[in-house]
Amino acid sequence: MSKTAGENKMGVMPVKKLIVTMSLPMMFSMLVQALYNIVDSIFVSRIDEGALTAVTLAFPLQSLIIAVGSGTGVGINALLSKALGEKNFERSDKAANTGILLTLFSYIVFLAVGIFVSDPFINSQTSDPQIAAYGSTYLRIVCILSIGAMSQMTMERLLQSTGKTFYSMLSQITGAVINMVFDPIMIFGLFGFPKLGVAGAAYATIFGQAVASLLAFYLNVKHNTEITLSLKSVFTPDINIIKRIYFVGVPSILMMSIGSVMTYSMNMILTAFSSTATAVFGVYFKLQSFFFMPVFGLNNGLIPVMAYNYGAKNKERIHEALRFSIGLAVGIMIAGTVVFQLIPGTLLGFFNASEHMKELGIPALRIISLHFPIAGCAIALGSVFQAFSKPVYSLIISVCRQIVVLIPAAWLLSLTGLVTNVWWSFLIAEVVSLTLSVIFYKKVNRDIISKL
Repeated sequence: MSKTAGENKMGVMPVKKLIVTMSLPMMFSMLVQALYNIVDSIFVSRIDEGALTAVTLAFPLQSLIIAVGSGTGVGINALLSKALGEKNFERSDKAANTGILLTLFSYIVFLAVGIFVSDPFINSQTSDPQIAAYGSTYLRIVCILSIGAMSQMTMERLLQSTGKTFYSMLSQITGAVINMVFDPIMIFGLFGFPKLGVAGAAYATIFGQAVASLLAFYLNVKHNTEITLSLKSVFTPDINIIKRIYFVGVPSILMMSIGSVMTYSMNMILTAFSSTATAVFGVYFKLQSFFFMPVFGLNNGLIPVMAYNYGAKNKERIHEALRFSIGLAVGIMIAGTVVFQLIPGTLLGFFNASEHMKELGIPALRIISLHFPIAGCAIALGSVFQAFSKPVYSLIISVCRQIVVLIPAAWLLSLTGLVTNVWWSFLIAEVVSLTLSVIFYKKVNRDIISKL
């Protein structure tokens, strides 16, 4: 099939059908992703509460891997989709191949982090030797062997950028299923495998990522006819393409990295109360992903649609796509709030929660979940800034929400001596986030979209 054989579906398919077609596979695959994150922690909690706390302490650096890989992918996605909308196939090929090289550079950084940073990072958050040992072991493995995670994110972004979301879904589901299957086998030593404990959870994760990345690479080579991958092109990078990828990607990396700073800071605030409070925060983060991840999947499906129609100068399709996506995102988040309000004890029970953990966790889940619908609207609006190469707006919003507002509010509320009060900081921060998102959207609409 020639690259010029026909119009890409992102420019001609009815918008609502297109959003569903683009997003549903990614929403489904991210639901599976969220499920295996939850299952991962469920199995770890069967070791003991200390192991669950340790994985929570490792999460900020582990999420930094995701931030760098996914943020770079956002830059690749925006440049590649816009180039396809403009029918500039040479540039789209360069974006894809350069993105692979940047993935290799990113892995080298986290290889060094795994070797030199894992132990001091965990020890800075706890004085409990058992929790520290669990956390250091887990973190060292996921960093040193992060090449699978990095390459999986890049390869899936290439599929998403050209509308091949079904194949992206296959890759994500494959990795998730492998992780879920091998978690209990490697943690508890089933079927002749050695009993590896927390290390087993880490190995199951990286094994799933490695297989998924190989599958995604194969699917790109076999089915992604709109781009051409070449080893020669990978190692002959275009500096201008690198700059354009990172122009969008670096603010996205920083924006997502702020989440790592936030979780580290929240761990420090909550550890002052108890390790159980930190474990509750870790459980919340796993559970909320079951609703946030589908919204991010919707967001990932929306970005290339808007970027393509930006390149094609079709503002009517941009507006329709955004309106439909906001309604869908808010609806998903309302469902999340309802679940967290009605069965918080049941949710905590999945993680082998003690009575003390439930005593802390039930009010936590109910309070934090109040901000879900507000967050859904803000996430959908944020896709505009990524699609239109205005990532600084997203960065400002994220900094204000997670650093300028959330952490100071959580710290001030912690001074009351009641850990329950700390959870209200999430609602306060999200109200600020939505306010800024609306202000910046109005500016983009006035300055860019209305002039197309």
